[in-house]
Order: sequence, then structure tokens, then C-alpha cells
Amino acid sequence: MREPGQAGGIEGAVVQRGDADYEAVRASMVWNGLKPERFPEVIVQAASERDVPAAIGLARSRGLRVAVRSGGHSWCGSSLRSGGMLVDLSRLRRCDIDMASATVQPAVTGSELASELTASGLAFPTGHCGSVAVGGYLLSGGLGWNSGALGPACRSVYEIEAVTADGEVVRCNEDENADLLWAARGAGPGFFAVVTRFRLRLYGLPGAIMSTTYAFPLAEVQEVSNWATGAANELEPNVELTLVLSIAASHMTQAMPRPKVIVVAATAFADSSEQAVQALRPLQKCPIADRALFQELNEPTSAEALYDSGGLWPAERRYAVDTLWSEADFGTLLSQLSDAVERAPSDTCLVLAPVSPASRDEDLLRDMAFSVLGSSYVVPYAIWDDPAEDDISVRWLREAMSTVEPLGTGHYIAETDLTAGATRAERSFTTGDWQRLQALRARYDPDGVFHSYLTP
Repeated sequence: MREPGQAGGIEGAVVQRGDADYEAVRASMVWNGLKPERFPEVIVQAASERDVPAAIGLARSRGLRVAVRSGGHSWCGSSLRSGGMLVDLSRLRRCDIDMASATVQPAVTGSELASELTASGLAFPTGHCGSVAVGGYLLSGGLGWNSGALGPACRSVYEIEAVTADGEVVRCNEDENADLLWAARGAGPGFFAVVTRFRLRLYGLPGAIMSTTYAFPLAEVQEVSNWATGAANELEPNVELTLVLSIAASHMTQAMPRPKVIVVAATAFADSSEQAVQALRPLQKCPIADRALFQELNEPTSAEALYDSGGLWPAERRYAVDTLWSEADFGTLLSQLSDAVERAPSDTCLVLAPVSPASRDEDLLRDMAFSVLGSSYVVPYAIWDDPAEDDISVRWLREAMSTVEPLGTGHYIAETDLTAGATRAERSFTTGDWQRLQALRARYDPDGVFHSYLTP
């Protein structure tokens, strides 16, 4: 590892392929226990925002293409590319909050931001996994807590500071460089600049957060899906509803081995407990409640509990994940995916199906590259521990996706497996948005300084 300050005025560490500690640093760039076999020539660990223009200058001088990471939570490790330079922003963790907005650097995590905001009586639709850094999350759109009411998180990014391909630091808002702000709201890992600061619009902290949960045998997937999605049409936008195909949690059953189930989980964000109960009322009239293995109605919870997701996504595990938007109904999609869950190679494999994850209000989806591409959305997860099971686990994911991909209308750029198909990135945007992104890339990065989207 080079000592700070010896490469192009960079204060942080500059690690080159061949250095003694290169492999340890390279592996640390990806949070997933499954490390892609991709090897950047240089890794710059920025010590401050000042290092970013210096790193771009160094990359240009050496003819290196640039990739960027904030927290390394991309399931497919999209920031880890062979050749070129990886600019690591994980030390940029400043967070400043006032009563109207927050200014955050890209490595601040969702749970850190939520904790700071809660102390001030404020909220933001941060991601469901609290350890995810806001940089990649916001650039990819951000389907977070209460996004049905607040819109995707990128909607509430009203300004960014970014370093462009020529090393210039620019401010982007509705009045300055508005098209670059548009791209930063959803372009994801193909964004053609380095965002060093996000300015966020904040919201009032809900006075009450309450959940309702049912778990049914997996064999009931069609009927449960039909009931739950019908009830979802009666729910207010401030109620987040998700269907999960998985093994039953330990608190849901005493049966051993624990059965595979379909879980209906709803979370209401309201001003008071009474309003939260009222918001969840459509789920209290479940016509098949007598078949439930578990039910818990109107259970109070807290913002802190929502972000305590370390047990669900531990860093030491290995993950392969993909996504699909579709116009097919959840009953059809989940009936096919339930067969995959039944034969999953690990009991930790699951399928998430957030119902209306990005808001039904088109006004909340304007002026952003992020695209909603279907009425239904599913996310299969292969999760395992043993490296010897890498091939079988990835194959399970690909086979599960193959059963529903004929029904697909697109993918979500934040979580889709970009190594699974050459059109994955393009199919994560509407045709018009994709064409606009390509035109803006040609304008802002004509020399191809930044890596485009990862491909197989």
C-alpha cells in the first residue's frame, strides 16, 4: 500500500494490484461473502471529498476507467471491475441535519441516518437493510420504508455535489445541471460522475408505527396472494405490504422442522396509534385466518426496530439476488416461485414480493431516471454459507428466475443480477429514460472515463 499523499496529491491510501495487501483490500470492497473474480488495477480509498477530483485526475493520466463504491452492498458487486480504478468512498461519512433538510456524504448508512433523524423528530425513506450506505441506494432509486407514501428515496434528493469526468466539482439541482440531477435519481451503478454529497428533503417522524403479520402454509400461496393483494387495494399509501416466501421464523411455529410459509407483513406509518390501527383495518378481515399458522395484529414497533436487520442479512453469508417487474398478478408469480422455494438448496433462501413498493402516485415518480416497470415486483434471494455450494445456489436463483422471466417487464437496477444477461441494465429503465441516460453519458463523459453498467 502506498503511503497517503504519494499519488497525485491523494491523501487517502492508493492500493495497486500486486501490493501485499491488495487482495484483502479488494475483498473488503464487496460486502457480500461471495466475492466476484474481478480485479481493479488501482483502488483509491478517499480520505476526503478533495481526494475524488485527484483520483479522477490520476485515472485519466493513466488511462484507467473508474468505478465507484460507497458501502459495497451491491449483490452482484457491480462496483468491482477488472482493470481500471475503483474509488472507494467508504470513509466519507459526514451527516448534517437541520429541521428542513439533511446533507449526507455517500457512506452514511441508512441506520445511522435514521438514528440521527429520529433524535430530531424527523424521517426519510431509508432502505430496509440499515447497513446499506446511502450513496448507492439513492443513486439506484431507493425503495425504502414508507416509500408508498413518500415515493422512492431519490425523489427526496433535491441537490447533489458531484465530480464529473473532467474532475470538475459541480452542484446539481433544479436550476443548475438539472439533467445530471435527473440521472442521479435512479441511474444506479452506471452513473457517470461521483456524488460526494446528497441534500435530502426530510419528513416528520411518524407518531406511531404498527405492524400486522400472518403466516400461512406455502401450499396456500395462490389464495393468500389473491386475498392480500385485494386487501392492498384498500390500504392507504402509508401502509407498506410485503409478501414473503420462506421458512417460518422461529417465533411463528413450534413445529420441527419449521415449515415453508407465505408471510403477509404490513407496516403502517401514522400520526397516532389509533390512526395506525385504522390504516391496518383492511387486513383484519382475513377470510382464511383460520388457516394461518401465525397471526399478530396491530403490534406496535419503532423506527429503531425497523432498521435492526443485521440478523436477516449478516455480512458473512453468501448472496445471489435478482429482481423482476411484471404485469402478471402476484398469485401467478408466487405460485411459480413457491415451487423454487420448496426445493431451495438452503433454508435461508427466500422470495420477497413488496406490493406497490414505489408508490401508486405518478406525481411522486416524476423528474427521475428511476423507472417503475410493472404492477408486480418480486425479488428471489439465494442465501448460503458454504463456498462449496456456490454453483448450486447460483443455479437455483437462475432457474427460479427462468420460471417467471417470460412474464417480466423489467428489473430494478439496484438489486438485479447484472451478470445474468446483457440487457439487464437496459431493461431496468423505460425506453425513453434509457435513451436519455445514454445521451447524457455521451455529453458528460465523452471519453468514457467512468465504467458503464456491469455485463456478463
